[in-house]
Amino acid sequence: MSEALTHPATVHAHAAAVAGFLDRHPRALVLTGAGLSTASGIPDYRDADGNRRGKPPIHGPDFRKSEYVQRRYWARSMIGWPVLARARPNAGHVAIAGLEAIGRIGSVLTQNVDGLHGQAGSQGVLELHGNIHSVACLECSALFPRAFVQDQLERANPHMTGANATPLPDGDAAVEPAELADFRLPHCICCGGNLMPNVVFFGDNVPPARTAIALDRMEQADALLVVGSSLMVYSGFRFCRMAQAAGKPIAAINLGRTRADDLLDIKIEDSAERILPLALDLLNRGLEPAGGDTPSIQLDGGIL
Repeated sequence: MSEALTHPATVHAHAAAVAGFLDRHPRALVLTGAGLSTASGIPDYRDADGNRRGKPPIHGPDFRKSEYVQRRYWARSMIGWPVLARARPNAGHVAIAGLEAIGRIGSVLTQNVDGLHGQAGSQGVLELHGNIHSVACLECSALFPRAFVQDQLERANPHMTGANATPLPDGDAAVEPAELADFRLPHCICCGGNLMPNVVFFGDNVPPARTAIALDRMEQADALLVVGSSLMVYSGFRFCRMAQAAGKPIAAINLGRTRADDLLDIKIEDSAERILPLALDLLNRGLEPAGGDTPSIQLDGGIL
């Protein structure tokens, strides 16, 4: 981040812009992505230019049909999930819950699967891609807590317990076990079927009923606030397209480029965990942020 973006006056201007936006649009839909959770110690998927880091993700159809893919996923997850399980909401999550509590946003739609919005106290959260802390049986659809499955994994694979590896997004880890053939998969205690995280994998679709709820929330909203998402995945970008088509203003807080940069009325390149608590404080104190309905502010050659 440049020096100008760390200046206290600039930080206040960013917070004032967000507070003003939410003051004018108290039914805004808040769409959050991986960038919101990085301050909680969970890595994100993309760099500042929106390019995906690391190897291609596992696709849902491949997981369901290949035992090798399942072994690879669960071996990496066994090592990486404890990092995600220890993560706690950061100031950005807490501020979003606070904005909901004082009636300054309509609802929250998250692309994240970490469950941190719920831990922070948000009530109206729709987890578009599911929740990594839940696991489903592919045969009988029984659901289990991820922590229960972790116990299964560690008992069945004691040689991997306590292994260290660089954490990756969504409970993955940068490790390639040498002998996957010896890795024992977790199984459903009800029917013995194979287990899969209860999330939307790449290559799969968001369940239609969940999609319908999400689209209805966008229709009911008077604006869209994007927080910590590059919007490179269409399941998130579509809400910007919807907002634009309906003439609803769009603001974004994101460090780096987004797919919707040309659709944004306000773009703030700053950290959500710093800006959102200040915006909440401004609204709680009843201050009227400067700027009125000005759609953007030029700052050192960038757009606020």
